[in-house]
Amino acid sequence: MFQSSHSSLGERLFVALQHLLPQHQLSLLMHRLARVRWKPLKSLLINNFARIYHIDMSLAVEPNLAAYSHFNAFFTRALRSEVRPLDADLRAMLCPVDGVISQIGQINAGRLIQAKGQNYAVTELLGLTAAQAAAFEGGSFITIYLSPRDYHRIHMPLTGTLTAMTYVPGRLFSVNHSTAKLVSGLFARNERVVCHFDTATAELALVLVGAIFVGGIETVWAGEITPPHSGRVLQRWNYQTATPPLMLERGAEMGRFNLGSTVVMLLPPNAVMWNSALAAGDSVRLGQRLGTLN
Repeated sequence: MFQSSHSSLGERLFVALQHLLPQHQLSLLMHRLARVRWKPLKSLLINNFARIYHIDMSLAVEPNLAAYSHFNAFFTRALRSEVRPLDADLRAMLCPVDGVISQIGQINAGRLIQAKGQNYAVTELLGLTAAQAAAFEGGSFITIYLSPRDYHRIHMPLTGTLTAMTYVPGRLFSVNHSTAKLVSGLFARNERVVCHFDTATAELALVLVGAIFVGGIETVWAGEITPPHSGRVLQRWNYQTATPPLMLERGAEMGRFNLGSTVVMLLPPNAVMWNSALAAGDSVRLGQRLGTLN
């Protein structure tokens, strides 16, 4: 069920508990709670969250906590553009979110690194056959974890035209470091939305991974994809013939999460050279250079 080496008793108990919890029901409950508009409750939720996680509201377009209609509006708040400037070099691969790098590197033998001693298959992550996922063999990937205190909108690392979107049903384990160490194939087991883009450089896949208490994954073109969670089956949407083509500029918002989660970005071989100074555990910010396009 999960690996136990090099982990504390507390971490193992935390993961064991997640196997027992009704993950989807709890996430649906959180989704509803986050949209309550009753002022006493929504104010309690927002004010306590901002205090506990030391949220810097001076970065937000709307700095007044009382102005938000419900908790989710506060949680997915917009930031002022000047606080997350985009790297001006058009060859820069932009960071799509605020967060912490979980892993960064190359795709080898069709597998991505999840944690030390753990890896998982590209085919499972993307919900594709080996032939469909072959374009990413030997390519590059980066996994970025968003904590509850982070900005939760996801932006385009490159200008791209949407070609496909896939909803892959799954579990809703936490995606923090402890769980990534212990739950094998975590990101390929959790519910996720996979978005494929054609760019001037190469095909780009952005994977929005759900997690416990993440009550919603949405995109700017399709709106809310989840919830509902339970009873869903794998679904695909083809945008190759969309008229007009659905193109998003580098730095434009493409989606958002409710509560913390993870984004995995994949590119084919020879598309990008990662910044050699970046490593697992590094904090990153939207718009900064993650690497250079070849």
